[in-house]
Amino acid sequence: MTRVPPVLDVDAILDDRGTRIVVCCGSGGVGKTTTAAALGLRAAERGRSAVVLTVDPARRLAQSMGLTELDNTPRLVHSSGEGQLFAMMLDMKRTFDEIIEAHADPERARQILTNPFYQSLSSSFAGTQEYMAMEKLGQLRRSDEWDLIIVDTPPSRSALDFLDAPERLGRFLDGRFIRLLMAPAKAGGRSAFKLLNAGFGLVAGAMTKLLGAQVIKDLQTFVSALDAVFGGFRQRAEMTYKLLQAPGTAFVVVAAPERDAMREASYFVERLAEERMPLAGLVVNRVHLSPAAALSAARSAAAAEELETKGEHELTAAVLRLHAGRMQLAAREHREQEHFVSAHPTVPVVQVPAMPQDVHDLAGLREIGALLART
Repeated sequence: MTRVPPVLDVDAILDDRGTRIVVCCGSGGVGKTTTAAALGLRAAERGRSAVVLTVDPARRLAQSMGLTELDNTPRLVHSSGEGQLFAMMLDMKRTFDEIIEAHADPERARQILTNPFYQSLSSSFAGTQEYMAMEKLGQLRRSDEWDLIIVDTPPSRSALDFLDAPERLGRFLDGRFIRLLMAPAKAGGRSAFKLLNAGFGLVAGAMTKLLGAQVIKDLQTFVSALDAVFGGFRQRAEMTYKLLQAPGTAFVVVAAPERDAMREASYFVERLAEERMPLAGLVVNRVHLSPAAALSAARSAAAAEELETKGEHELTAAVLRLHAGRMQLAAREHREQEHFVSAHPTVPVVQVPAMPQDVHDLAGLREIGALLART
């Protein structure tokens, strides 16, 4: 027996002024960025002031809106009556620099920004993108310039890594090695190696021989500023995490009707439930449908075979073969969706048919938005 899931009412989410944040998550290549952009455009055309933030370093958001590029500053993309649509792409290093500049005096900010360890951390340290996504989301929300923020997260399971940002940052700051390096600053500026002679002199000597005195000095200079600058970030990240759990947030999981993507969708749904994050529902994107669904794949293939045997109507036979293939694909997609619905029968779902071409302008996004809303 085929289970029929509840229908995801996209317009109800967008029209609810209590909804302030929509987070789109899902694996790569399922049309998540396009979905986020389409939701933003539809919200703007229904009177919301919306900003779409993409955390994905690829330029798909700009491409879907017909733009050449986006940067770390929200850019007005479309205005419609009372509604407006802005878009931006997270620049994690620039966001990191902004935190330093905002929470350190000019001289200390200069020391940090020119420090080689900071430059490495802000550009390539594991998890930096997720930390900065949490920070940027908090900045947008606190600014209160937009009444709806739509977040397009990175592809694959890292899309939910920003949920772990506060805890991971806390572990980094509270780690034994970091506390060891911060000890001189907390002890009134005494020499690191005098302080460490009580028990860590051998460790300090070994580190100096291995890395060099200048490297150790650069590292200690950087670490000495961590508490003042990042303590506030950790607190703000925890506040943003709680904001994501609040009723004003809606998570939308996006998937394609394929085995791996639907398994990832199940993972996202289960993880969000563990974190007590408010799930709005699932968008199944790029679904293959047919206006002649009453003609089964078997009947279509049989008719094509009969025509081919007779040597008649070659074009009709070819069309019947194409239809049979499409119906077989639709049946496979339906089975994959059935597995998800069986495991998560209460999750609202909406299907978006496969488009003949990629979306690259507002007209295409508008069409996707109408399909999402089933209008």
